[in-house]
Amino acid sequence: MSDDNNQRPRKPLGLKRSVDAGEVKQTFSHGRTNKVVVEVKRRRVLGKPGSEAAAPPPPPPAPPPPAPPAAAAPKPAPRPARPAPAGETPQERVKRLQLEAEEERLRMAEEGRKRDEQEAREREEEERRRAEENRRAEEEAEKQRAAAAAAPSEAPAANEAATPTAEASATPAPADEAAAAPAAKQEPAPGPRKFTPVERPETKRPEKKKKEEKRAAPIDAGKDSRRSGKLTVTRALNEDEGRRARSLAALKRAREKERRGQGGPSKPREKQVRDVVVPEAITVGELANRMAEKGADLVKALFNLGMMVTVNQTIDQDTAELLVEEFGHNIERVSASDVDINTSEDMDPEETLRPRPPVVTIMGHVDHGKTSLLDALRGTDVVKGEAGGITQHIGAYQITTKAKDKITFLDTPGHAAFSEMRARGANVTDIVVLVVAADDGIMPQTIEAINHTQAAGVPMIVAINKCDKPEANPQKVRERLLEHNVMVEAMSGEVQDVELSAKTGMNLDKLLEAIALQAELLELQARPDRDAEATVIEAQLDKGRGPVATVLVTRGTLKRGDNFVVGTQSGKVRALVDDKGQQIKEAGPSMPVEVLGLGGVPSAGDVLTVVENEQRAREVAEYRQELATEKRTALAPTNFDTMFSTLSSNVIEFPVVVKADVQGSVEAIVNALHNLSNDDIKVRVLNGGVGAITESDVVLAGGSKAPIIGFNVRPNAKARELLKRDNVRMMYYDVIYHLTDAIAKEMVGELGPERIEHVVGRALVKEVFKSGKRDKAAGLLVEEGVIRKGLFARLTRADVIVSATKIASLRRFKDDVDEVRTGLECGVVLEDTNDIKPGDQLEVFSVEERERTL
Repeated sequence: MSDDNNQRPRKPLGLKRSVDAGEVKQTFSHGRTNKVVVEVKRRRVLGKPGSEAAAPPPPPPAPPPPAPPAAAAPKPAPRPARPAPAGETPQERVKRLQLEAEEERLRMAEEGRKRDEQEAREREEEERRRAEENRRAEEEAEKQRAAAAAAPSEAPAANEAATPTAEASATPAPADEAAAAPAAKQEPAPGPRKFTPVERPETKRPEKKKKEEKRAAPIDAGKDSRRSGKLTVTRALNEDEGRRARSLAALKRAREKERRGQGGPSKPREKQVRDVVVPEAITVGELANRMAEKGADLVKALFNLGMMVTVNQTIDQDTAELLVEEFGHNIERVSASDVDINTSEDMDPEETLRPRPPVVTIMGHVDHGKTSLLDALRGTDVVKGEAGGITQHIGAYQITTKAKDKITFLDTPGHAAFSEMRARGANVTDIVVLVVAADDGIMPQTIEAINHTQAAGVPMIVAINKCDKPEANPQKVRERLLEHNVMVEAMSGEVQDVELSAKTGMNLDKLLEAIALQAELLELQARPDRDAEATVIEAQLDKGRGPVATVLVTRGTLKRGDNFVVGTQSGKVRALVDDKGQQIKEAGPSMPVEVLGLGGVPSAGDVLTVVENEQRAREVAEYRQELATEKRTALAPTNFDTMFSTLSSNVIEFPVVVKADVQGSVEAIVNALHNLSNDDIKVRVLNGGVGAITESDVVLAGGSKAPIIGFNVRPNAKARELLKRDNVRMMYYDVIYHLTDAIAKEMVGELGPERIEHVVGRALVKEVFKSGKRDKAAGLLVEEGVIRKGLFARLTRADVIVSATKIASLRRFKDDVDEVRTGLECGVVLEDTNDIKPGDQLEVFSVEERERTL
């Protein structure tokens, strides 16, 4: 096969000539060309199923006589190549070919643009022609409808006249049937005038018209659904189809705008007077937004008042009041404290109050059987799960008595470090049960519990526990209570007392009867159908559930989904868990529950208040956080005396990082550590938080060389890696008095042993002699005590210490001696000093080192 045949592109093969193929020559730079086959497919016309095949299109009219070549629109031919100049180098040739190719490309683009314009004009002419034909067709249809409306009046007479003739012609003779049939086909019998039937015109509908325009030929229903998603010219031009209709307000605004544009009458807009809420400080822009005025107008008014301000500057409340009044609005002054929630004045009406269960707090000394008593009442065994056998958390429980009465119990710790927990328990309670061991009597924490109860003004019931022991002496306990103004009924007082045993269950029913009697006298009531208020008993950071707070509902009903603010934290109630670990939907007054859904761990003793929405809760929480930050960062007033005393003080700081499982334990540990501080060393708590030990705690402790105290918590995996890398010391404890003892020993070791001086003797310098080339010897007269060799000495002149030194040698006459007593003379040589003059005093002392105690 020749090279020419290889270069010529093949035409596509096919059974029918349904495709018209042509060739297009492409010219590229560097003189390369290419031929491409262009296919033009014929349009396929489809008909309705069952209908006859569409008649072939009429033959095209005879072509006009050929026009001269100039009149025809032949296919643009490429411009003939220019002859190459003589002596052209290859580089020049390449450059010339590039220029020619660029000129050819520009020429082709210009011709293509002209063709596109010509085709666009032809399409517009075709559209106008079709529109004219449609208009004429509609006019013809109107005329036919008018004729059809007039035809029914003439049709009955014509039909009657034609009936006999039709009957006669319909019954021909049998012999003539064969001959009549061909004749009827050739020459029909004359009959009445017939009108061409015209279809009843249907009402014009946009969808029908659009569908007729979209489909040039009739197609079946199945193919119509298949082609319904395709984009057509009609659909592309009808952009408003399917759009949402304009609202009535939008139409009114558009008409108003047209009237204003045409200069028509428009009503002047009335000035709307607003109630503007103005805080203590506000920016000009924010004030403009609240007044619905332009910020530039406010700035202009302030300029007129002599204040050069911008929109973003802050103005005070008085200036804002002047602006509000000048623009004709009403001002409503608020302060920052108005954001906070004040529930002290929110009293419920008497008719809305309902009876509620009593809240009973069990208090007393450590190891007097408080938790054991509560276990006996609840039928549980909490004591076995407590570290060291002592309670270190405040617990809240609710029991149901045999009489179907509910009682809420709060179990408080008895250790000395948990004084704040006991105070919180006394403040939220209705009745205090003071547990005293019959074999131990009145102890320090018992006295503290009595003081807390009397300060809170809460009635007390004395439960004398451990009466089953042989050494128990309940009468002695009653007598000792008289020392603290507690008179029980057995001693002609008003305080109820019950002798019981939590171990054997003796007289537990009498204790419940005493509680019920006291609660009946108090007539405890609360309003359940209102937004809830509660007091945080304890708070912790749970690994799986996040911040969790144990709260005691004081009034209202706390429901799942309520938005609330507690202290500096806000949140939404995600779940409520009762003391048995079961989820509930709501909690009424005097019911202890665990609340999940807090933004952070609140402080124990904070008040939880339900608000109307999340925005309000976040606003109050942010305000309280700002106050807490200001309080924490505020500097105490100082003067020069305290400033210089602080600079000159030699107090050693002992930094620590404290992490515990609950907020109450953090408070107790921090207070206990501060109580260990003295004038020589003080504890500095870098951070006290709730939850597991994290990387930030390790970084903080590593930067300050401080130990991390973990109380019932452990570090996570990443924190453990940082502990090993930074060599930070961890101290784990689960009993608080073990923690305080260990920290006290650490602080003592930081200080070192205590040095105590004992003065041994004093002597007067009589004369000074040379001793060797550089040293001097002092002749002394011992006035008091004994002068010994090797002891520490101070040389004073006019009661001012000149030097602190040590006795290097001691002689009497020319003999070395170990000591010289009162009334004798001797000579001494002092170490590291020669500043000795007659008349100086020498004080000799010994130093004793003792172990420090805090």
